[in-house]
Amino acid sequence: AVRQRLALDQTALLSALVAGTPVPEGFDRVRLGVQARALAAKRADVVAKVAPELPVFLGAGYRTAFLSYARRRPMTGGYRRDALDFAEWLLRDGRVPDGAVRREVRQWWLEREGPVPRSRRPGVRWARATGRALLRR
Repeated sequence: AVRQRLALDQTALLSALVAGTPVPEGFDRVRLGVQARALAAKRADVVAKVAPELPVFLGAGYRTAFLSYARRRPMTGGYRRDALDFAEWLLRDGRVPDGAVRREVRQWWLEREGPVPRSRRPGVRWARATGRALLRR
């Protein structure tokens, strides 16, 4: 019973640090908030290294956008997956108002999201698109 309670307490603490859940009783909310922000900032830095195009596309708004994304979304599958999920979140929620930047982020996401990288050759892309369209019927 003691181990189970300890495991639940540890899970609650971790969740408060990386997923924005309420701070467990007995912990300093201010200090935990500082640590949670530091972890999110470190995560933003690592994602920027894994996917250097994203900070280039978003410019000065990258860090603010990423911290907003990370506030309630814990990392689940590594930093590469985190970068892809971040780009998808930007696109899905309409967080990129500039049309040119939105196209760049969308293209970047499409080239990396699938199981096979998208070819730059138009004929290959057309053949894949045709195959997908026929399979949906």
